[in-house]
Amino acid sequence: MKNQSIRITGARQHNLKKLDLAIPLNQITVVTGVSGSGKSSLAFDTLYAEGQRRYVETFSPYARQFMDRMDRPQVEKIEGIPPAIAIDRKDPVRTSRSTVGTMTEITDYVKLLFARLAQLHCRSCGQPVRPETPAHVWNLLQEHPTESAIVITFPYMINGASIDELRGSLRQMGFDRLFLKNQIIPLEDWQPKRRPKEIAVLADRLILRPKDKARVLDSLELAFRFGGGRLDVWPGPDGHFAFSNRLACAHCNIEYSAPLPNLFSFNSPMGACDTCRGFGRTIGIDMDLVIPDHSLSLADGAIKAFGNPDNDRMEFTDLMDFCRRQKIPTHIPYGKLKAAHKNAIIKGTSDYYGIEGLFRWLESRSYKMTARVFLSRYRSYDVCRECSGTRFKEETLLYRLGGQNIARIYALNVEQAHEFFKMLPVPPQDEAGQLILEEVRNRLNYLRDVGLRYLTLDRQSRTLSGGEVQRVALASALGSSLVNTLYVLDEPSIGLHPRDNHRLIRILKGLRDLSNTVVVVEHDPEIIRESDYLLDLGPKAGEQGGEIMYFGPTAEVNGSLTGQYLKGRRKISVAGRQRTPRSNRWLTIKEAAANNLKKIDVHIPLGLFVCLTGVSGSGKSTLAEDILYKAAKKSLGNQEGRPGEHAAIRGMDHIDDVVLVDQRAIGRTPRANALTYTKALEPIRRLLANTAAAKAANFGPGFFSFNVAGGRCETCKGEGFEKVDMQFLSDVFFLCPDCCGKRFKPDVLVICYRGR
Repeated sequence: MKNQSIRITGARQHNLKKLDLAIPLNQITVVTGVSGSGKSSLAFDTLYAEGQRRYVETFSPYARQFMDRMDRPQVEKIEGIPPAIAIDRKDPVRTSRSTVGTMTEITDYVKLLFARLAQLHCRSCGQPVRPETPAHVWNLLQEHPTESAIVITFPYMINGASIDELRGSLRQMGFDRLFLKNQIIPLEDWQPKRRPKEIAVLADRLILRPKDKARVLDSLELAFRFGGGRLDVWPGPDGHFAFSNRLACAHCNIEYSAPLPNLFSFNSPMGACDTCRGFGRTIGIDMDLVIPDHSLSLADGAIKAFGNPDNDRMEFTDLMDFCRRQKIPTHIPYGKLKAAHKNAIIKGTSDYYGIEGLFRWLESRSYKMTARVFLSRYRSYDVCRECSGTRFKEETLLYRLGGQNIARIYALNVEQAHEFFKMLPVPPQDEAGQLILEEVRNRLNYLRDVGLRYLTLDRQSRTLSGGEVQRVALASALGSSLVNTLYVLDEPSIGLHPRDNHRLIRILKGLRDLSNTVVVVEHDPEIIRESDYLLDLGPKAGEQGGEIMYFGPTAEVNGSLTGQYLKGRRKISVAGRQRTPRSNRWLTIKEAAANNLKKIDVHIPLGLFVCLTGVSGSGKSTLAEDILYKAAKKSLGNQEGRPGEHAAIRGMDHIDDVVLVDQRAIGRTPRANALTYTKALEPIRRLLANTAAAKAANFGPGFFSFNVAGGRCETCKGEGFEKVDMQFLSDVFFLCPDCCGKRFKPDVLVICYRGR
C-alpha cells in the first residue's frame, strides 16, 4: 500500500496540544491516559469525526440531507484516513423497536428465510396450506387402491344467477352433471328448494388405474381452471379431499396473502400487530398508580387520582355520594372491600362514571396540556393483549419454519437459536436460501463469541447494559465483514467481567485481521497489553493534558504513567479498614425475578459503599436499576416506569431519595454543559441580577442564562457557533461574530464584566 498510516498534523480539538502523529493502519492502537487527558478528543472528536465526515461527503447532496453530519475537527491536516465506524458506550439505542435481532440484522435475514421457506398453516383447521398442482393430487391418489372409483368435481359459484341461466352457462362450458350428496344428478333434474351459494359440478368420473394418469391430470387441470383454483376429489362414498392451486385452505375456504418479507417484520405495517403497532406493549391506566396504598380507606384518599378530603375535588365528592347511595363502606381499608364494591368503583355504573369513566373522559380531552399531564401520572405499559407481546399480526404467526413461528424463534436465546438454525434444512437447489441461512448462522456465532449466549433475540436493546450494547455492536460489525475500515471503540471492557476479556481481545484481533484499523480508548491492562501500539496522553487532565507521553509499540512502552503501571513500577493500594454494617439498617429485596433473576433474596446494608459484581449478563443491572431504583422511586411517589418482578422491598423507610447515575449523556443540546447540569450558575445569576447595573436595566436572573431568549445571543441562539451552509459540502460552524462564542447578548455581557 502507498499509505501505511493515518497521518495527523496539528490536532488541537479541545485540550489537544497540536499533536502530530501517524497511527499505523491494520493494527490495534490503544489510547490511554488519565481521565480528561484528551483520549476521546483524539479518537472520537478528531479521528472518527473526520473519517465519518469524508465518507458522508461522497454521497450526493440529496442523500446527505438525510444523514447525520459531524463538525469538522480542529486539525490542520489528516491524510490516509479510511471510512470510520464508532462503537461507544453512550447507550445510543432509545427506541422500543430496537432488539438484539435488529441491531445485528438477524431479523432482516430471518424474514427473508420465512418468506422463502416457511410453511403456512390454516388459522381454522391448523393444516398446512400450500398451492396444489395436478401432479401433487395424482401422487396422493396413488395411496388409494387400484380400481377404486374416483369422482372429480369443482365448486361453481352461483352469484345470484337463476336456475335457467346457471344451466345454460354450464352447458356452454360442456358440463351437464352435478354431484350432490354423493350422488350424480343430471343438470336438468336439479330442482333445489333453496338456492345455495355454490354447487359441485362433475368434471370426471373414472376408475383409478396407472395407465389413466394422463386422463386424470387433464381432468384435474380442467377442474382447477373452471373451479377458480379449487377442486374436490371423492374416492369412495366416505372419502373427500379438497385442493386449491392458490395460497388458500381448500377445506375452510380461507385465502391468505402472499408471504412477502415485510409480513415477517414488526417494523413494517404489513407485519406489525395492529393494536400495539409492533411495540409489543400498549399504554393504559395502571391501577397500582391510581390506588397505590390499599391500606388507606376511600375517605382517607385511597384513590390518588380523586384526591383526598383536603383537596375538595369534585371527583372525591362524587365518589363519597356514590358510596352512600350504594352503601359501600368508606372508612375501612380499600383492600378489605368486597370485590363487587371494587368493581363498581373502578368500572362505574349507570349513574356513576367510576375510575375508568373519568380517564375515558380525560382521554377525549387529551388535546389539553393539563389533561395529558394528569394522564401521564397514572399510565404505564402492559403487554399487548392482541399479540401477547410477540409484536406480530396473527397471520404472520401462522407461518412456521422448522416447526416454529417467528415469535418463538425470536424468544430463543442466542445459544438456542444457534442450535435451531444449525439443524434447519434448506433444499440443496435453493442457493439463495443457503446464503441467507449462512448469514444468520455467522451472526449468531459472533454473538456467542462475544459472550452473549444468554440474550434472547427479542430482548429490547434499551434494557441492555452499556457493555452488552457495545458487544452487540461489535458482533454486528463482525457480521458486516467490512474491510479497510477504521473502528473507534470507547472502553469496550466497561460492563465486561475480567473472565470474558479474552473474548473481547479475540474479536478486536479478528477485526484487525480483516484489514481494518482499530483504535481503542481503554484503561483495562489486559487489553492494553494485547494491543499492537500504545498512545499514552497526559500528563494530567484538562489544560494540563493533551500531550503525547508515549507513542509506539506496546511492548516497548517507556516510563509514562500508564507504562509504569504496566511494568509494575506502580500499583493500586488495597483499601484499608472497612466499615461494619448496622444491624437495623438493611434493605431487603424479596424474590427478585425480573429478566434472568431466579427469585433471589438480596440483603443490602445501608450507609455503606456496596458493590454488585458478577459476570456480564448475570443480572446486576436488572437488580440495581429495573428493580431497586424503580421500586424505590415508586415508593417515594415519583414513578420511573414499572419495577421489575419482585415480591417486596423492606427497609424503604430509611431512604429519603434515590438517584440513578448511568452511562447516558447528561446533555443532548449544544447549550448543555457541566455548569448548567449541576445548576452551579444559579447563585451567580442571582448575584449578577442584584448588581446596580442589572437593576438599572431591569435585568432579572433569567437574563444571565443563554437558555432564555431574553439573555442569549440572537445570532447563535445561545450555542456560541454559527452554522454556514456550504451547499455541496458539509455545513461548517464558525465562532459567532456577535458574541464571539460567549452566547450572551452584548448588553448582558457588559453587566457581567462590571459585576466581575
